[in-house]
Amino acid sequence: MENIHPIFNTILSGKDKENLLGQRGLVIWMVGLSGSGKSTLARSLEKELHNSGILTTLLDGDNLRTGINNNLGFTENDRTENIRRAAEVSKLFVQNGIVTICSLISPTEEIRKMAKEILGSHYFEVFIECPLEICEQRDVKGLYAKARKGLIPNFTGIDSPFEPPKNANLVVNTAAGSESESLKLLIETILPLVKA
Repeated sequence: MENIHPIFNTILSGKDKENLLGQRGLVIWMVGLSGSGKSTLARSLEKELHNSGILTTLLDGDNLRTGINNNLGFTENDRTENIRRAAEVSKLFVQNGIVTICSLISPTEEIRKMAKEILGSHYFEVFIECPLEICEQRDVKGLYAKARKGLIPNFTGIDSPFEPPKNANLVVNTAAGSESESLKLLIETILPLVKA
């Protein structure tokens, strides 16, 4: 590492970028089981924020795994590295004043703690809560059925653990309300945080 010379102290600050954009940078880290509604709500939230004049980017677990994380599997070490990379990429966006929406299962407290340590005060955790049985009923990708047959090893909620967040900044229960109700709660909570 002796050839690495960071220039962080000589570049424009995040505050400079936020002032230019007229918004506050934030990472909205959406956590939940496959089928809980994370990706659907993340896409809808991005559209609503865009319509409100907020510059955003959306990092979805599946999309990241086709590019920057395409060399990672689903072992515990690979899951940790997947989240570390996602958090570091999010940090680059948020340092530029961009509101970054991350839709990632993030299955353990330890993994989420690591993301929070990387992002600091810019980390805003949203737990998309939904019971496993309802996620399985939705199963639009057919993943749970394959996991139950042993065709997908290390599948979160089946043979790999999911630890519900204990201290999320916001909990959205998609089993208890409609998509529009869930989105309304998200917008009402997040828009005031990112508006300059």
